Amino acid sequence: MSTVRSRSVPSQPAADATVFRTRADEVYAQLKRDVAEFSLVPGDRFTESEISERLGVSRTPVRQALFRLQQEGFVEVLFRSGWRVLPFDFDQFEQLYDLRMVLETTAVHRLCETDRRVDRSLLDDLAGIWLVPVAQRSSDATQVAQWDEAFHCSLVAAAGNAEMARVHRDVTERIRIIRQLDFTKQPRIDATYDEHGKILKAIRANRGDQAAMLLRAHIETSQAEVRKITLHQVHMARHAGRR
Repeated sequence: MSTVRSRSVPSQPAADATVFRTRADEVYAQLKRDVAEFSLVPGDRFTESEISERLGVSRTPVRQALFRLQQEGFVEVLFRSGWRVLPFDFDQFEQLYDLRMVLETTAVHRLCETDRRVDRSLLDDLAGIWLVPVAQRSSDATQVAQWDEAFHCSLVAAAGNAEMARVHRDVTERIRIIRQLDFTKQPRIDATYDEHGKILKAIRANRGDQAAMLLRAHIETSQAEVRKITLHQVHMARHAGRR
């Protein structure tokens, strides 16, 4: 069985203001974070008792959380052997990236329509992060990964279609685990700043076609990185995160 970092389930809502309805919801969210942060990686095996002891909860919410993760394709139950984290389904990830592309390019086109009401405050907040001098850029890969996710979600949210934003959030959550590997090297962090900056400038100038073109190229680059991911790289990312 694999050994994972000891961590307790937070008793208070997380910093992103997520409100959990049940203990099983808390366990579910924590286990997804474990996978996303490479505390649990494809191939790792564990038992319900191990998770229950580590998180300080009974086995009932652990089992409920694991069945939910099983339905989403993150884990599988092993006959009399506990559970296992499933290998990545890269074909599915690429399909999700394609869907993300449609949602985000549609959103930026809408953001550039002068007769449409959009949430400009979200765009101003993004500018405060991404349109800064090079010397003020963050080199913290974890922080940049979080900001990157927020950047793309904010673009869709600012366009004002709540259903588009909801679907986009679901896609974002499902690809989070592999997107984080995009920020393990400084050149990718630098490129993200440059590309986000150009997209924002095009949007603020109401150049929809240019913004969509830049965004499409940006996502395609990230999608290409996904194709290069190997199980070894995942293990290396987890090792780096523990130092």
